[in-house]
Amino acid sequence: MSTTQKFNIASIPADGVGKEVVAAGRRVLDALAENSSGKFAFDWTEFPWGSEYYAKTGQMMDPKGLDALKDFDAIYFGAVGWENVPDHISLWGLRLNITQNFDQWANIRPVKFLPGVQSPLRRADNTELDWVVVRENSEGEYAGLGGRNLSGRGPGNEVALQTALFTDKGCERIMRFAFDLARTRTVKKVSSVTKSNAQQYGMVLWDEVFNRVAKDYPDVQTESVLVDAMSAKFILKPEDLSVVVASNLNADILSDLGSALAGSLGLAASANLNPERRFPSMFEPVHGSAPDIAGQGISNPIGAIASAALMLDHFGLHEEARRVEAAIETATGSGHLTRDVGGDATTEDVTEAIIKALTLAPAAV
Repeated sequence: MSTTQKFNIASIPADGVGKEVVAAGRRVLDALAENSSGKFAFDWTEFPWGSEYYAKTGQMMDPKGLDALKDFDAIYFGAVGWENVPDHISLWGLRLNITQNFDQWANIRPVKFLPGVQSPLRRADNTELDWVVVRENSEGEYAGLGGRNLSGRGPGNEVALQTALFTDKGCERIMRFAFDLARTRTVKKVSSVTKSNAQQYGMVLWDEVFNRVAKDYPDVQTESVLVDAMSAKFILKPEDLSVVVASNLNADILSDLGSALAGSLGLAASANLNPERRFPSMFEPVHGSAPDIAGQGISNPIGAIASAALMLDHFGLHEEARRVEAAIETATGSGHLTRDVGGDATTEDVTEAIIKALTLAPAAV
C-alpha cells in the first residue's frame, strides 16, 4: 500500500479579496487531492492575521507568529492592506516580516497569456509569449535601511534617507537561480535589468556579479538592459524575453507591467522561495486587497490558483501543477472570465469551472 503524502500548509488570507481568492485556491487544491487516489493530501491551518487583527491588537501578526509558521511545509497568502492601516505598516508588519525573516530571497513571477483573455498588447494576438520575472526578494531597495531625522528644525526641514542594499552574495544567488531556471526553458536566455548608469555603486556591483556568473553558464544567452529600456522592451519586443532577473524594486514594477500586458493583475501568480528550504516558502497572487470590490464575490481567483500551482511544483508535484495550469486555460478559453478581464463571471463561477476542468482531466498514472 502506498502512503499518502501530507502537506501541512499555513493559510493567511489577510485582507480584502485575499480571503476570497485563498478560499478558491484551497478548494482547487483539495479537489486535486481528492482525485489523487490517496497520493497526497493537504492539512490546512488558517491564521487570522491582517488589518482586522491590527485593529484589535495593534499588530499585523502575532509576535510569536514566525515561530508558529516555521515548521509548515508552505504558506499560502492572500493580500494585505486596508484603510485602517498605513500601507508601509501593513506590508512590513506581515508580508515583508515573513519574507525577510524566512530568507525567501527568490521571488518568481511568471507572465502568462491565457486563452480567451484579451491582452492590450497587439503582439500577443499572433505571437507566443511566455516569460518569467525573477526578483531579488531579500535586499536591494526593500532592505528597510534608512531613517527620518531633523524634524526638530521645523516644518519643511525634515530629512528622509532610504538606502538600497546590494551584496555580492545576494546578487550572485539570485542570478544563479535565474540561470538555473533558464536552463529548464525552451529559450535559454537571461536578461539582467540594471540602472548602473545612474546608480554607480549598487547597480555596478550587480552588473559585475552578473558578468562573472554568466561565465559559468556558456549555454545560456545573456543581455544586460537598463530598466527604462526594459520597460519599453516588455511592450515592443516581448518575444525576445525568457528569464528576466532584476533587483527588488525593478522586478516588482516590471512584473506588474508584465501582468497588465497579459490582461490583468488578477491573473498573476508568484512564489517567495527559500530555495535551501531552511524555512517554508510562501505563495501568493500579485494583486492587492482591492477594497473597492472586496466582499462582492467578483474578484479574480486565477492569480491565487496559479500560485497554488507554483506551490505544487515546490512540493515536487509537477504533473499536478501542469494539470492545474491546464484547467485554468480550459476555464478562460471557454469564456469563464471575471470583470477585470472583460467578463461577468463571479469568483465562484471561475473556481467551479477550473475544478470541473481539473476533475474531468485524466490524472497521471
